[in-house]
Amino acid sequence: MQLNELKRANANIGTSRVGRGGKRGKTAGRGTKGQKARSGHRIRPNMRDIIKKYPKLRGYKFSSTEVKPEVVNLAVIELHFENGDTVSPATLIEKKLVRKFAGRTPEVKILATGALSKKLTVTGCILSAAAKAAVEKAGGKVA
Repeated sequence: MQLNELKRANANIGTSRVGRGGKRGKTAGRGTKGQKARSGHRIRPNMRDIIKKYPKLRGYKFSSTEVKPEVVNLAVIELHFENGDTVSPATLIEKKLVRKFAGRTPEVKILATGALSKKLTVTGCILSAAAKAAVEKAGGKVA
C-alpha cells in the first residue's frame, strides 16, 4: 500500500453553498424575490397579532365581573301576578321573568314602565322611586 492509495473510511462531504454560481445560481432555490427569499428575515408569527388584539388584562378582567341587576317592568308584573301576590326574586324566577345567574338568584330591579292596578307586596327587590310610588299608590307594600 502506498501513501497515494490511502482513502478515508467516510467520505468528506461538505455543505453545499447555494447562490454562488454552479447548479443553484440566481435565486438559489428560494423561488423569486420577496421576504421569504431574504436571509436572516422571517415572517412574523400570526399568533402575535391574535394576542395583541386581546384587551389589556386589568381592564378586561375587572370590568367584566360587574354584575348588574335584572330589570323587570311594572307592565310585566301586571300581566303575570294576581291581586294580593308577593313579588320577590324567587317568584319572578318561578314565573320565568328572570333567569338565575351562575346558579344564583340575581338581584332584581323593578322599573316603573307601565301601569299597576293590583295590590302587591314587593320583597327582596330594588325599586326605582317611581316604581315604589306606583306600588304604594295601587295599595301594595314594599318590604
